[in-house]
Amino acid sequence: MSSSQPPSATPPDAASSGPATRVTSSGQPPVWRADDGAPVSCVEKIKVLNENYAELRQMTQDAFEDALLLGCSEAQVRAVLRELVDTLHNPYPASADRKTEC
Repeated sequence: MSSSQPPSATPPDAASSGPATRVTSSGQPPVWRADDGAPVSCVEKIKVLNENYAELRQMTQDAFEDALLLGCSEAQVRAVLRELVDTLHNPYPASADRKTEC
């Protein structure tokens, strides 16, 4: 699935905010950063990250709406989704093992 946002290393709203980890209120992807805080600059990597972000955002929104329509507590659903992310396993814990070139 492709994102409507063109690949960008630094969205205008995140350029001055340091290591951007928050999402803008418009739902735009953050500036993707390496462990050292440097922005990811490879256009192809940014494209993949932004496409993944858009797919996850839509899937999560759909699941959230389903849960609300089925009578679940909004606070509980948000907490469950946060826990889901917090419990993801990193199969690549040593950053030295990651490919960094474009």
